[in-house]
Amino acid sequence: MKFATELIHGGNPIDPEHGSLSHPIYHTSTFAQRSFDQFGRYDYARSGNPTREALEDAVAKLEKGTTGLAFASGMAAIASTFLLFRPGDHLVVCEDVYGGTFRVLSTLFTGWGLQVSFVDATDLEQIAAAITPQTRALYLETPSNPLIKISDIPGCVALAKQRGLLTIVDNTFMTPYLQRPLELGCDIVLHSGTKFLNGHSDVICGFAVTATQELGQRLRFIQNAFGAVLGPQDCWLVLRGLKTLKVRLEESQSSAKKIVAWLQQQEAVQKVYYPGLPEHPGYEIHRRQASGPGAVLSFELKSFETTKRLLEGVQLAAFAVSLGGVESILSYPAKMSHAAMPPAEREARGIKDTLVRLSVGLEDPEDLIADLERFLK
Repeated sequence: MKFATELIHGGNPIDPEHGSLSHPIYHTSTFAQRSFDQFGRYDYARSGNPTREALEDAVAKLEKGTTGLAFASGMAAIASTFLLFRPGDHLVVCEDVYGGTFRVLSTLFTGWGLQVSFVDATDLEQIAAAITPQTRALYLETPSNPLIKISDIPGCVALAKQRGLLTIVDNTFMTPYLQRPLELGCDIVLHSGTKFLNGHSDVICGFAVTATQELGQRLRFIQNAFGAVLGPQDCWLVLRGLKTLKVRLEESQSSAKKIVAWLQQQEAVQKVYYPGLPEHPGYEIHRRQASGPGAVLSFELKSFETTKRLLEGVQLAAFAVSLGGVESILSYPAKMSHAAMPPAEREARGIKDTLVRLSVGLEDPEDLIADLERFLK
């Protein structure tokens, strides 16, 4: 099946018992057992729920993985994945990683004994130089948040396989519609499903998808033991949101391209970060490993005053945390996604106080441009 068809028909959409086109919501905490000697497929909802299983299977199929796991948030998926490693292990992580990931690695897991090196993951030589005998995995975001940096996924995978390391990729910005890291040789793909996969700004959720059954079993054990699972009502909402992923992302991506072209002509704009621009340093790499530039862009303004005026005055793009909804969202990384990162660390990574990030929704792009123009002219 093509991707659009798989979104509708690939995730067990029809209830086999009654023929419902919408998958049933199993609102239950436990399941009665009919036999003392042989328990049924489900026993306690933390360990498994039919609604959650339908969603996990659907996301795994879209990412071309073997095992999908749904978590209570993107950070729950990320932190649970880090529990695959032991105290004393070492990870190489892209330097402008999402602020929540930076926070959990630099506080909780550092105290637990997990060692981390943050490097410029656009440079394979820097990644190679950071690998030690204790290194167990490479952790990437591509495009990264919020500077939209591009890592060479096949290049990183080749390096990791040479050293016997796992390759983990946060694929939130691209979704499996535009980029499938497992097909490029990665071992684990992560998502904040809150964003494009659900797409309606009404669910907090996260996903992990593994390339192999063995890795999936290890992560499923952690999911069950740690218990940060997604509830059935939220699973149903994401199943519904997934069905329109392609049409939503196509429309938002088309609008993003128009807005980027307009931003480049504005005197108040210092720089635009978007992988669809030929002058973007990662443009060619991104074209090889993804089928589109996506709907998220960042831009740097020439003054803090203009930045503040834009964020406080914009009407059609919500000034808010998050991205990937049907509504456009304008966010301020320094005080939102990367507030957990110390100012010196942000500055060193190029996350300036004049940087804003725009997730383009489904509004008419001309209306969005007119709204921005009031503050940038």
